[in-house]
Amino acid sequence: MTTPQAGVNPKLATIRALLAKAEDAATPEAEAELARTRAMEMMAKYGVDEALLSDGQPSRDGITARYIDLPNPWSMSRVRLMCFIAEAVGCKAINMGQEANGVRRVHVVGYESDVQRAEILYTSLLLQMLNGLNRQAVPYGVRSAKAWRNSWQLGFIVRVTERLKAIEEAARAAAAGETSATGRSTELVLADRDTMVESAYRKAHPKTWKQRSSFSGNGYGDGVAAGNRADIGGTRIGGRSAESVAA
Repeated sequence: MTTPQAGVNPKLATIRALLAKAEDAATPEAEAELARTRAMEMMAKYGVDEALLSDGQPSRDGITARYIDLPNPWSMSRVRLMCFIAEAVGCKAINMGQEANGVRRVHVVGYESDVQRAEILYTSLLLQMLNGLNRQAVPYGVRSAKAWRNSWQLGFIVRVTERLKAIEEAARAAAAGETSATGRSTELVLADRDTMVESAYRKAHPKTWKQRSSFSGNGYGDGVAAGNRADIGGTRIGGRSAESVAA
């Protein structure tokens, strides 16, 4: 994955520090849980705050486009996770396909603050997904372990990003009635940002279509359950490392 640009907002630095504390093996679980919860709350609020503060100041938080390379193993699952998270935080993303070396590339379009949020969330949730996958024992009688693991990951991704969308919507609702730096309402500012991102995305990719996620394994339900337990203010599902199961 590409390295986020320099000059990150101090609030993002605080969020990263909280997530790092939560992932530190030396942190007691109760403290880690508090750190994770606080990080996710701050992340959602940060998105709305930046939108309001940057209204009328495109140089402060303008639309950007970023290519992100996602390696094997499980590169397609990584693509789905990145794209779904990007959509949840107000960006648009598209799978650009597989490179010659097997790496898949995603193009993310959105406001700089939201693209940064997507990258931070992706890093955190990818660790949880791979750690959770490593802990799974493929059920007896499953004909294809790879298909089962693929479907488990899809279930995780769908459920965890549903939860992310709910957090984002709650943050927007909590900011209702506030006004931007130019005096405009939160609702109008966010609606305009959504329109601007959509326009920039369509300009970059005028001919696109929705690709329906599908799976052939029967691990989807277990993945959904893991997504329910993922660390968005909930109980962590994985270990402390992210060595991934071979595809």
